[in-house]
Amino acid sequence: MNTLTTSKFQFSGQTSYYKGKVREVFGISDDVLVMVASDRLSAFDVVLPKGIPFKGQVLNQIAYKFLKATEDIVPNWLMDSPDPVVSIGKKADPFKVEMVIRGYLTGHAARTYKSGLRVLCGVDLPDGMVEDEKFPEPIITPTTKADQGHDEDISREEILKQGIVSEEDYIQLENYTKKVFQRGTEMAAEKGLILVDTKYEFGKDKDGNILLIDEIHTPDSSRYFYQEGYEERLKAGEGQKQLSKEFVRQWLIENGFQGQDGQAIPDMTEEYIASVSDRYIELYEKIIGEKFVKADNSNIDVRVKKNVEDYLAKL
Repeated sequence: MNTLTTSKFQFSGQTSYYKGKVREVFGISDDVLVMVASDRLSAFDVVLPKGIPFKGQVLNQIAYKFLKATEDIVPNWLMDSPDPVVSIGKKADPFKVEMVIRGYLTGHAARTYKSGLRVLCGVDLPDGMVEDEKFPEPIITPTTKADQGHDEDISREEILKQGIVSEEDYIQLENYTKKVFQRGTEMAAEKGLILVDTKYEFGKDKDGNILLIDEIHTPDSSRYFYQEGYEERLKAGEGQKQLSKEFVRQWLIENGFQGQDGQAIPDMTEEYIASVSDRYIELYEKIIGEKFVKADNSNIDVRVKKNVEDYLAKL
């Protein structure tokens, strides 16, 4: 099965190029970005050696649908998606923080809580909570956006003190974050899901407008629980049934890999790769509520190049 793991695109009018762990971003002239979602799989800040068929399509199409579904409450960068793995939109200068919002005590927040701390990113956490319990209100726990290495927790006060974001802009980022999370929560509930936590990135366009950028509400950036059985599992102290790429992390941990020095990435067999692909497709169908239609991947590079060039020619 063909996958898109390394792209060698050079698009008409291209002025810049950035390669992330999963996505590649191409600047076109002064104000347009082409974002290609690859089939690369990352975990523990490491890109695994083999691609996952249709993963890029799953991520791109989920993000596209959620960006379109929230554009009435926050302006975003997206213009169109001319290919199953491509989004094209307006260029924006990113803020150096990621807005992480949490509705439940899980993941990093739960680990912090178990250590005995009751403050996360300057936010006071209530006493007496158990893992996966819902917060009284969603909390915003920002991180710095690192050019290299790991993102770091940071408080609202420290962001303002360091001048990373102005107070006026930060208030708007908080406002947008809460509104988009609420919309995502409502959309998830319609599908029998709980949007547990997620992160958003924002930037400013050339006119100084704040835009929601990158991707939103995908299983790579968000955590979902199934509504059915949530209360029963919580009361029994059992782990929740999740929709996220946590299953990949668990497989790696079980096979002795957590991204630490000296650890070898376990062998990814064809059977395992196929199972991960099936799981991502299942995530799409559950989150979106539609049947996933596999794109023709017989020659992905040629398809992407043609679809992007045809779109750019019309701009």
